[in-house]
Amino acid sequence: MKPETLSFFDKVYKVARLIPYGRVTSYGAIAKHLGAARSSRMVGYAMNGSHDKDVPAHRVVNRKGLLTGKHHFDGTNLMQQLLENEGVKVIDSQIQDFDKVFWDPSKEL
Repeated sequence: MKPETLSFFDKVYKVARLIPYGRVTSYGAIAKHLGAARSSRMVGYAMNGSHDKDVPAHRVVNRKGLLTGKHHFDGTNLMQQLLENEGVKVIDSQIQDFDKVFWDPSKEL
């Protein structure tokens, strides 16, 4: 599929699949990278519907490093467990050393 024919959600999924193991990004960073800086909520909606699309949605958090999407994952604390399995430290639904593990697609791609 050509990039211009991809839906916004598909573009979000394409960026999310590029988030490196052990790193996180924010809804807003993805939206800004896609040229839709005011669409972070739409990125969140895309993440909510991504669980059957091989998208590492657990690596997308809010701008402060909070696991705001955790209630969309099956099981108790699955989002946190997936992040911790990748070496990301989480305390009380907050990414620790957020600035060190943050991946900005606008600077990396």
